[in-house]
Amino acid sequence: MWAIGLNQAVASAIWSLSYYSSPLLLCYLYRKGYLCTSKLVPVSQYLGTVLVCLFGVACLRGLGRWRNPEYLQFITILDETRRNHNPSNKRKLACYDFDFSYWPVDFSWKEVSNPKFSKAGVSLLKPEPKHRGSADGMLNSVRTLPCHIVSYLIAHSFGRRMLYPGSVGLLQKAMRPMLQQGQARLIEEFNGQRNKLLACDGNEIDTMFVDRRGDASERGKTLVICCEGNAGFYEVGCMNTPLEGGYSVLGWNHPGFGGSTGVPFPQNEANAMDVVVQFAVHKLGFQLSDIVVYAWSIGGFTASWAAMTYPEIRALVLDASFDDLLPLALKVMPDSWRPLVKHTVRQYMNLNNADQLCKYQGPVLLIRRTKDEIITTTGPEDIMSNRGNDLLLKLLQFRYPKVMTEEGVRAVRQWLGATSSVEEASVYSSYEVDDDWCVSVLQSYQTDRETLFPWSVGEDMALEGRRQLALFLARKYMRNFETTHCTPLPHSEFYPPWRL
Repeated sequence: MWAIGLNQAVASAIWSLSYYSSPLLLCYLYRKGYLCTSKLVPVSQYLGTVLVCLFGVACLRGLGRWRNPEYLQFITILDETRRNHNPSNKRKLACYDFDFSYWPVDFSWKEVSNPKFSKAGVSLLKPEPKHRGSADGMLNSVRTLPCHIVSYLIAHSFGRRMLYPGSVGLLQKAMRPMLQQGQARLIEEFNGQRNKLLACDGNEIDTMFVDRRGDASERGKTLVICCEGNAGFYEVGCMNTPLEGGYSVLGWNHPGFGGSTGVPFPQNEANAMDVVVQFAVHKLGFQLSDIVVYAWSIGGFTASWAAMTYPEIRALVLDASFDDLLPLALKVMPDSWRPLVKHTVRQYMNLNNADQLCKYQGPVLLIRRTKDEIITTTGPEDIMSNRGNDLLLKLLQFRYPKVMTEEGVRAVRQWLGATSSVEEASVYSSYEVDDDWCVSVLQSYQTDRETLFPWSVGEDMALEGRRQLALFLARKYMRNFETTHCTPLPHSEFYPPWRL
């Protein structure tokens, strides 16, 4: 069976390589004059011979499986599990490593949602449309039609693959041994439970759940849902950080990653996150108030969406994330493409993390990588170009608009520009921030008034007090981690966000 699986992997890799190189191959054949009738006849004969050989190989494979008692036992267990999907049969099935597309569905969105209202997908924040007259709108639609067509082609070809390289088949084939080892480790060492979830768009989502509720530690009663980066998989991704910290953990793969089906566009991403949260609540038995959502990098989109959609979630931790995709997309594309890039991002890849984050009222912790080379718009040496700074500023400006005036923003920017922990502490002390005073001011406001953000605290405060409060809040909402973008976060750096 191992040899058969290896041959299938090789054949799949060859097919993927042929698929992605086919445009170049066709151009080469055309320039050499091979795409003509006289040349195509022998080629078609050759292809016919190859197809006959492949059919023969498939027949031999079927014969080999039919005569293999271990494979017959596996098929028997798989059929029994499909007919009677109980925990006993599922445990037997989990002993085998096979194509996840044949794994029975463990949880469907239909179990808790009305199919009539959910097939269109969950709701997303959309960019505000430009208001035009009916005649102007029609004329503008005709004029911008070529741009719409090109944007669609870009988004559905190389754009999506640039944004989510983990969805490229060749990369997954290269990482397959590592992913298999990671999955085996989660199952064997942590008693992980693999589940298939069916989202409202029909995509199947590959998940892994590690239950720590039976442990003595209180942390096991908290579920951490992990959202991976654009080339991350739960088998080897950020799931390990809360896992080593003793939490119950639920990891999942983006659509098109690992065993998940589909393509990772924002709507599909949100649909997947929705069924993951529903699964955690309705099948695993966690309350929303017991769930912390933890995301790394581009996973901040689905994490902030979940926090916006399920405001009862306990807390949100965003590691090495950004406020908006557009500045990062403009960084890697030619300046002459700027209008096209802007239209493509807003229309098809609108990862508006900051807008979603501002809809959430709960505790938030942002972790900034001080040597981040991915989410900076100029380079890792320019820490002020890190888009995590903009995420923090937008959140604070929404929640505390009277504190984050021009002077407050200037003080926070000075603190964000510190290149080391020593310089950071120096900036903080230069403003003589009194932490106890800041806490008392915020607690007094919270007691006397409504608790929903935005707050008007600082409205009648002196300039010096607003600066101190701005720096205090910035340090509570953001922590620095002195490393690059892809370095795994140690579990010692993972802790709940600050609560007043």
